[in-house]
Amino acid sequence: MAKIKKNSHRVLYRKYSSNIKYIMMVLSVLIITIFLPKQPRFRYEFEKGEIWKNKDLISPFSFAILKTSPQVNTDKKDALNNVLPIYTLNNFLINDVEDAYLSEFDVKWKSNAFPENDKAINKQTSFRILKTIYDKGIIATDLKHNKGNKYYDFSLLNNNITKTVSTQDVFTVQTALEYFKDHFDNINLKVKEMVLSLVEDHLQPNIIFNEKLTGIVQESTLNSISTTRGMVQKDELIVAKNGVIDDEVYQKLQSFKETYEAQTKTIGDSKLVYFGQILLVGFVVSLLMFFLKLFRKDIFADNRQLSLILLVNTTMLLALTWAIKLNLPSLYYIPFCIVPIIIRILFDTRLALYLHLLVILIAGFFVPNSFEFVFYQVTSGMVAIYSIRNLIKREQLLLSALFILSAYFISFVGIALLREGSVSQIEWMNFVPFIVSVLLSLLAYPLIYAFERLFGITSDIALIELTNTNNKLLRELAFKAPGTFQHSLQVANLAEAAIFKIGGNSLLVRAGALYHDIGKIENPQYFIENQNTGLSPHDKLPYEQSAQIIIKHVHKGIEITRKHQLPESVIDFIRTHHGNTRVDYFYQSFLKNSPEKFVDENIFRYPGPIPFSKETGVLMLADSVEAASRSLKNPDAQGISDLVERIINYKLEQNQLDNCDLTLKDLETIKLIFKTMLMSIYHVRIDYQQSL
Repeated sequence: MAKIKKNSHRVLYRKYSSNIKYIMMVLSVLIITIFLPKQPRFRYEFEKGEIWKNKDLISPFSFAILKTSPQVNTDKKDALNNVLPIYTLNNFLINDVEDAYLSEFDVKWKSNAFPENDKAINKQTSFRILKTIYDKGIIATDLKHNKGNKYYDFSLLNNNITKTVSTQDVFTVQTALEYFKDHFDNINLKVKEMVLSLVEDHLQPNIIFNEKLTGIVQESTLNSISTTRGMVQKDELIVAKNGVIDDEVYQKLQSFKETYEAQTKTIGDSKLVYFGQILLVGFVVSLLMFFLKLFRKDIFADNRQLSLILLVNTTMLLALTWAIKLNLPSLYYIPFCIVPIIIRILFDTRLALYLHLLVILIAGFFVPNSFEFVFYQVTSGMVAIYSIRNLIKREQLLLSALFILSAYFISFVGIALLREGSVSQIEWMNFVPFIVSVLLSLLAYPLIYAFERLFGITSDIALIELTNTNNKLLRELAFKAPGTFQHSLQVANLAEAAIFKIGGNSLLVRAGALYHDIGKIENPQYFIENQNTGLSPHDKLPYEQSAQIIIKHVHKGIEITRKHQLPESVIDFIRTHHGNTRVDYFYQSFLKNSPEKFVDENIFRYPGPIPFSKETGVLMLADSVEAASRSLKNPDAQGISDLVERIINYKLEQNQLDNCDLTLKDLETIKLIFKTMLMSIYHVRIDYQQSL
């Protein structure tokens, strides 16, 4: 049985890496289209108050004209006002009252020692009046049914039969007591007072509000309300070309659109719709791939970075699909601005804007009022990108959120005024989804950290953290190799100033400069900037061994930084800051002292590679110039100028700058900056007399 070679998966990956990006592209298209809605899309876009610029629209079928939401709400309100509250009559309450009243009457009559011969007549008279009250009914009124009136009508349910009654025609507890007072006459005031007190204790409503039954009737009434008003017949003109879309026409168009989309869910061929989606989404993703291949070859060649871009694109469109299927009240809850924020911080402005436009263009096919949606998202996305040009402080993300919210607000008010023509008609609650969307866009910050770790991408935020001199690795360098640490700081200042002037990533250059000599931590005493005694350990070593110790700091630096999980973009500065130049001091010393021996030049040469970007090229020049400037015994303007010219020209002669895109103009700018800064460092005074 054949054995599988170790790391064979890496060999296969390298062999087929060019094909993997196309597989990822196809998967992205399939995932997006599988979950998108599968019904034909209504072809027309329209807004109230605009001119209908399409041809005459003739209805291909008959459909009902839907009422507007305010009309439906008004109808519901009117219908509820017409539903009378239902009260139930309790016919059996009088029986319970009779037993209690008569027995208690006997007790109180006896306890008050009233004449027994008057008892029967008073008892019968008072109960007859009480029964008359109960027969007419005592209602427990409800203030919410009054609606500002003293009396109101209600439906009285008695033995499953209802009739409309006014509260004026029945008693309340108070009016029942007054009625009893008026109709019960007795010359004995004590007897009358006792009877009134007894009656008051036994007066209770027998007409009770039936909330449950009233609710059922109200719900049934609401359900029976028609949501349409009139019909548009087949072949009838809906709107003519160049006609104004007023309220009536707008409602016809809206009704036509909803009816059309409802019919196409059952009539349209979902397979053809799916094929159309594949064509459109595939075309847009292909445009993205072509853009990367033409203008961002570094990203196109890196499958990890490419997979991140496709992941962000796919996830955002899946979020849109999820929102559509859940019938969210507004699709503006989705934080579309999170895409340009993430891409801008991890990559660049141009790619962020391009990807955001592609996502919005695809989303525009599946949202209502596409033009309005695209306008909102494109303008806010542009503001998001502009507001995070360089993310170096945490508050910038909050400020960006405020700028995005302002962009949404300006667009919201502008579109509302354009559509309604009145400030009072603006529905401010419709702006709430935009606020939620902006708050959700703040999730970009933790997502950026996660993407950095998962896809090996270095953002400006990560570079800022790396350039903090309190970093553990830099503190170790400062402690073990203080001379190297000071040299790295000076190189960082020179390189950062130069790259800022000619254009490039100044944060990346600074990080690379601070760590470019980190390998010297292992044997700091072998490097001249860390030697304080005047004695060098190289004096006792062969020139070949000394050269290898010096060269080894590059390999050791790569090893240390990878152990501490520094980004590869920073490690590139360690690999390239000496290019493939020779360690000339030991090489020339070997030739001078051993002319008869054969010399293998590769022993004295750094492994490379040579710099391959503006940033790595500038660092090489800054490193060489700063190191050489320390050898100047009496630094003056002319000496520094000659030194800078000599070092940079030497690097050109050695072909060390062949692979980095530094122009001759860039080199002249770099020379001027290096000369100016070195003169400042060494406090060189300019001889103004000679310059005149």
